[in-house]
Order: sequence, then structure tokens, then C-alpha cells
Amino acid sequence: MTQSLNSAEECDTTCLGSDTDLNTIKAELIDDQAAVQFADWFKAFSDPTRVKLISALLKRELCVHDLTVLLGMGQSAVSHQLRYLRNMRIVKRRKVGKTVYYSLDDNHIEQIFIQTLQHTNHS
Repeated sequence: MTQSLNSAEECDTTCLGSDTDLNTIKAELIDDQAAVQFADWFKAFSDPTRVKLISALLKRELCVHDLTVLLGMGQSAVSHQLRYLRNMRIVKRRKVGKTVYYSLDDNHIEQIFIQTLQHTNHS
């Protein structure tokens, strides 16, 4: 580790940069507000319960009761996580009488989830 740290320090003092036009790259960087929204969106995937909820909803639309049974959790805890995911526009709800059904908001969520899962399982 000391050797790599010394290499990094050497680069800091001796590196003159690359031939890359940094102004062009800087102009194309994600803006601050979008970066915060992007990071917040990925925070939604940082909780194992929310990941399990998304995984279940990837299979089909489910009501809160079904989700509580699948995850072995109380309705209050599941509803809290679903509200969080709904506020992040990851899931949407549909009400039929007194029953609320949840599904993924759109196919982008499905694609991102599957790609991330495949990357996680990649060895």
C-alpha cells in the first residue's frame, strides 16, 4: 500500500496531464442537481428490504398483503418501504376498492435491476 501511495504522490507532483481536452469533458459532465438526484435514486437500492420488494415486483404486480407474506414482515414496515420507493418513482400503485397493488414504475427499473443483479452475480 505504501508503494501505491508513493506512486500516487509521484503522479501528483510529476504528471502533466493527458492530451485530453478537459474543457469538453467538463462541459458534458452531469450537473450538480442531476448528480444529487442520481445518487438519491441509487440510495433507494441500498436497503436489502427494498431490493427484495423490487425483486418480487419484478415478477408481477402484488398487493401489500402478498408482499408482507413474501418478506415475512409487518404491513407497516412494508408500507413504509413502498412509500419510499413510490416517492422515488421506482414503484407505482393501483387501488382496487380497499386493496392497493404495487408494480414497478416502468421498464427502466426492470432493466436497471436486472443489469445490476447480473453484474453482482458476475464472477
